[in-house]
Amino acid sequence: MPAEDRLPVIKKPAVRRRSSKKLLLFLFIFFITLLLVLFFQSSLSVITRVEVDGQQLVSESSIRQASGVKPGDHFFSVSSGAIEAQVKGLHMIETVDVTKHFPGVIHIQVKEYPKVAYQIGDNGQVEVLLADASAAPVTVQGVALDMPILSGWAPDDPMKVKLCQMMASLAPGYFKDISEIKPAPTESYPDKVRMYTRSQYEVQTTIGYMPEKMKNLAAYIANLQDNKISGGVIKMLDADWHSPFDNDPSKAAKDGKGAAPAGKDGGQAKDTAKPPASASPGTKNGSKDTSRN
Repeated sequence: MPAEDRLPVIKKPAVRRRSSKKLLLFLFIFFITLLLVLFFQSSLSVITRVEVDGQQLVSESSIRQASGVKPGDHFFSVSSGAIEAQVKGLHMIETVDVTKHFPGVIHIQVKEYPKVAYQIGDNGQVEVLLADASAAPVTVQGVALDMPILSGWAPDDPMKVKLCQMMASLAPGYFKDISEIKPAPTESYPDKVRMYTRSQYEVQTTIGYMPEKMKNLAAYIANLQDNKISGGVIKMLDADWHSPFDNDPSKAAKDGKGAAPAGKDGGQAKDTAKPPASASPGTKNGSKDTSRN
């Protein structure tokens, strides 16, 4: 038979075993799902410890309660951002940083607003004043009163807010010798204050003068003590001088009366009072030396 008359042999197509591959895929998905279910039901997927750090005035229990998480909750079902938002809603908390450490550890790092002073509330409880003049009760036992106490201030006094803001902008070391600050407004100086030091001096100045005068106060007092002058009134206004305590009420009532032309610093009026003649020569020298520093 001629070769050109022969028909080519048609090969039978190979049968693909699709059923076996589908079965393998199904078994793979099944075991992966089973492992995931077992993992999420195990102790590795739950919160085992909640750590709180950085708080001083806010109690740790308050932060834990505000966070909304506790040991036993699912580790992957809570969001760090959600915890931060909840804790930041607490009074006195400025910033919050939440980190999650596998397995099962939630770390909450908080930073409180800077405290500037204390006050005694109406119920006799110690309250801390923050930089915005908001007050919060001190809930932690044994907190040292290491900052001045503000007394005699009305709750809505705008000068109190100004004072707290000013104190927050200055170094805390400037107030380490100050035990109490009271308002002492006059017609000439509506923002005038009286500060009482632990070294037994009364300091009269204004909130507007504080950034300049507080830097020199420690050196001024040291100069007085070097000259054997203890106690008395230190006036740090347009000029700085010292005078003994005046126990005469009639003279004290005259202090600060009489308006004067507005000064150059922030529109404040100048005090027309002059350094008393009773001030010692050593005190005047100390005032001049200090004002130049």
